[in-house]
Amino acid sequence: MIKFYSIRESMFKKLITLFFLGSTILNAQRGKTGDKTFSYRFPEDKFNEISNASLEIINEVDHDIIVVIRDQRKKYIRHVYIRNKEKFKFEELPITRLYVQFKSKEFYFEDFERTTINYGDQHIFNFYFDPREKENYFLITEEEFFKP
Repeated sequence: MIKFYSIRESMFKKLITLFFLGSTILNAQRGKTGDKTFSYRFPEDKFNEISNASLEIINEVDHDIIVVIRDQRKKYIRHVYIRNKEKFKFEELPITRLYVQFKSKEFYFEDFERTTINYGDQHIFNFYFDPREKENYFLITEEEFFKP
């Protein structure tokens, strides 16, 4: 009788350990908000310490996204990984009009609207995707998303 409980207890401990290891490994595959996931594919980030301007991106979809912001000539400024239901704030942005692009699942999007950044501006941008409102974003190619 004592052996039965010790075997059962031992199996339970092994199952718990296996569960925690499995969940840790699965969670380790996923990036954290603020990660520079594709830094090897983009040039260096651009900052303007004097502008005091920022853009906060809020991810309202049910999956993680990667955001790229570009200047008015569509030159790369910065990119970041944002987990679902989280937000990230780009600070020290150059004074320009911004193009915002997203990698959402296997699709690449660009926002139709341009955000004008002036000295001291603090902007907030909510990313959500509603298939009924296709006029918010348009599809772009992977090459457009990753161009410098």
